[in-house]
Amino acid sequence: MEREREVVSVLHGGMIITMDEEQRVFRDGGIVIEGDRIKAIGQSAQILAEFSDVAHHILDLTGHILLPGFINTHVHSSQQLARGIADDVDLMTWLHHRIWPYESNMTQHDSYLSTLLCGIELIHSGVTCFAEAGGQHVSEMARAVSLLGLRACLTQSTMDSGHGLPPSWATRTTDQCIQSQKDNYDKYHNTAHGRIRIWFGIRQIMNSTPRLLIETRDAATQLKTGIHMHVAEIPYENQLVRDVHKVDHGTVTYLDKIDFLQSNLLAAHSVWLDNNEISLLSRSGVKVSHCPAAAMRMLGFAPVREMLDAGVCVSLGTDGAPSNNRMSIVDEMYLASLINKGREVYANGTTDPTALPAETILRMVTVNGAKSVLWDDELGSLEVGKKADIVVVNPSSWPMVPVHDCISSIVYSMRSENVISVMCNGVWIMKNKKIIHVDEEEVILKAKEASVELLKRAGITLPSRMNMI
Repeated sequence: MEREREVVSVLHGGMIITMDEEQRVFRDGGIVIEGDRIKAIGQSAQILAEFSDVAHHILDLTGHILLPGFINTHVHSSQQLARGIADDVDLMTWLHHRIWPYESNMTQHDSYLSTLLCGIELIHSGVTCFAEAGGQHVSEMARAVSLLGLRACLTQSTMDSGHGLPPSWATRTTDQCIQSQKDNYDKYHNTAHGRIRIWFGIRQIMNSTPRLLIETRDAATQLKTGIHMHVAEIPYENQLVRDVHKVDHGTVTYLDKIDFLQSNLLAAHSVWLDNNEISLLSRSGVKVSHCPAAAMRMLGFAPVREMLDAGVCVSLGTDGAPSNNRMSIVDEMYLASLINKGREVYANGTTDPTALPAETILRMVTVNGAKSVLWDDELGSLEVGKKADIVVVNPSSWPMVPVHDCISSIVYSMRSENVISVMCNGVWIMKNKKIIHVDEEEVILKAKEASVELLKRAGITLPSRMNMI
């Protein structure tokens, strides 16, 4: 039987920022989408002349900017219902007294609602793909991601030792930690029309035995998938690693010692590194997710410029709602450049406005993001043969007008409100600021109700900041 013909769509008239190797920008560009992939890209006149007769849909985007879908490389989608419960506290308080009690009391339905709510916010900021940093119910993350139409690398939060674990987690064995992740891989990897990939997760080294690390490394290698892990977040972590494992510096030094540093490792935060450890990351091909807002709240100044100069692939992430509050990768672009310019003043006593320029930041959320999630053969740029993951930006509103330099304006002026439509895998998942596949208002209402009940179950009482009457 003859295969049904793929739907062909033509988007034309907009400025297309391709992010390809030639860094091409079409002032009046056209792009042809056949099924879930890009079939052609070029000048609007050429595209319309060649494809208008065969197109099922033609959309005039004159005055708009088209970019590759943004890739958020560090997200805790199951933490969305916890926005605001852990502000102004240190990391260990954040973990032991707020987040772990919250996460350990989540039901499957809580995780589903949380991921829906998180996904809505991600889409509104132009994200088409995200790397989940770890939650408890991968099945429900997958269900929500599938419904929303997003693309994601999902992981289970995995720990088998250490202080502060809730009782329900403390009894998990290393065997159970590994097997449950293999089961997730078998059930959900490459589902949702190939939009979902399952990775292995290590929450952090302070809650991982050497056996968990080594067997996770081996299992991920065997299944040819990635590992997502929080790495070198705070000085206490490095000190603990030095004391326990007898290494010269900290987490990265120890991970190198056990051959854990591999090209499939996505290291989140990576704030407290020395120059030798940066060299180790570069040599091993490890990718780093820089989360500027979360880092500035609890962790410190990550050596982003040093990592980039050493050849480390650094991308951008928002982290979870309780450690950032704003799940907008657009905000992270703005912060990443400014924070790292300011860090140069702090570190060297001299200003350097060229630190992390706009084009570098835009690469971090596109090309580098795709490399970080091991999907750069299909994502990260608008090129023939790649997946049709596209963000449409309307710059004709007060945050962005006038646009003298499109790259600079995207990084320094754009806000989430300027993102009007988002396509993932050739399908619109937001159009004219309306999420397509779920009812936003219904999700918000149910999420508000679920969050109240979840905090009660977890026994979390927030301190009163003012004299509430």
